[in-house]
Amino acid sequence: MAGGVSATLQPLDALTAAQVRGLRGVFCDIDDTLTVDGEIVPAAFLALHQLRDAGLHVVPITGRPGGWVDHIARMWPVAGVVGENGGLWFYRHEGQMIRSYAQSADERATNRARLDALASSILDAVPGTALASDQSYRDLDLAIDFCEDVPPLPRADVLRIAAAFEAAGATCKVSSIHVNGWYGSFDKLSGCRAFLRERFDAGLDDETDRWAFVGDSANDEPMFAHFPLSVGVANVREQLELMAAWPRFVSQGEGGHGFAEFAQRLLQLRAG
Repeated sequence: MAGGVSATLQPLDALTAAQVRGLRGVFCDIDDTLTVDGEIVPAAFLALHQLRDAGLHVVPITGRPGGWVDHIARMWPVAGVVGENGGLWFYRHEGQMIRSYAQSADERATNRARLDALASSILDAVPGTALASDQSYRDLDLAIDFCEDVPPLPRADVLRIAAAFEAAGATCKVSSIHVNGWYGSFDKLSGCRAFLRERFDAGLDDETDRWAFVGDSANDEPMFAHFPLSVGVANVREQLELMAAWPRFVSQGEGGHGFAEFAQRLLQLRAG
């Protein structure tokens, strides 16, 4: 695997100019990667601007819903956004918002009915959980909240939610706040691949060394595994037990503080 696979996390001080010189851009998670306690860190948002001003494309790759993705693609200094764990990708082009999906409208409608039925059984089986507060803005997945707007559930209950998705034949990923499930084979990496092909007419395998990825949780594992320059913010350590592929580097700061730390290290190396 391209990312780390054991206790090999390196500090950002170990990052070299040679590793960042040819970068075209940065992919990043949002929740607990750009945020702390649910709010975006000012230094992290400033870092998005600084990276763009330095000629780098920034593309959030998130489990958040299509409704959020539309807003972020419009309002943030980003080249586009991949949302719902790779199920959709939106970007601006010549003044228009382009919205693309991993599944057809008919597939999405069929799978939504299956997920709605599954939601009731999961909520009944795991007391204390709830649908994510942003569920109504989602196009392809079902998000079960285990700590964002409900009291934090124990790890055993989080794993029970994941097991319920898997028993129903759904794909499942655990983020730092939700358990996300969907019908289909997409994930963050496949969504990233489709976005690059459509937005930049580029093949991900040809561009792997030209992009960095920053994340924090188990649903980022496909990205950690693929990108040689993969970074976990400090709180990624809380999720390492759920991942076979780890990031190669880790920040000292948590959440958005860690992202800003990486951005400053990257910009300093490129300037030097």
